Amino acid sequence: FTTFSSEKVIGSSGINAEYGGSMDLMDALRETLKNAVVVDGITKGLRESVKKLDKREALMCVLAESTDEKNIIKLVEALCKEHGINLIKIDDAKKLGEWVGLCKIDKEGQARKVVRCSCVTSLGKIGGC
Repeated sequence: FTTFSSEKVIGSSGINAEYGGSMDLMDALRETLKNAVVVDGITKGLRESVKKLDKREALMCVLAESTDEKNIIKLVEALCKEHGINLIKIDDAKKLGEWVGLCKIDKEGQARKVVRCSCVTSLGKIGGC
């Protein structure tokens, strides 16, 4: 069970030129989740994520700390710890929802109508990484 914070990731494969060869953990996570959505390698939402965590099918879990119900955070942390699944915490559920495609993209490329997402699990299919 490992909880990650905002750190620098240097020299990873698949880094876009816009990051100049290095990016922080949140940029790397955003890119990884976007790639995983394309290949259907994630589960979105608490119910689906908890099922995958309990069956030990998840390789990684991303949890939004801005979740209203604190018992959700305790449940996900306990499942990750019990099964040895890496847990990454981010501050905003809307940001997580945008990263996994729970939004509409307008003509200018900006995210609109973003739906909050409290928990996402990665199933190992991360396409391009």
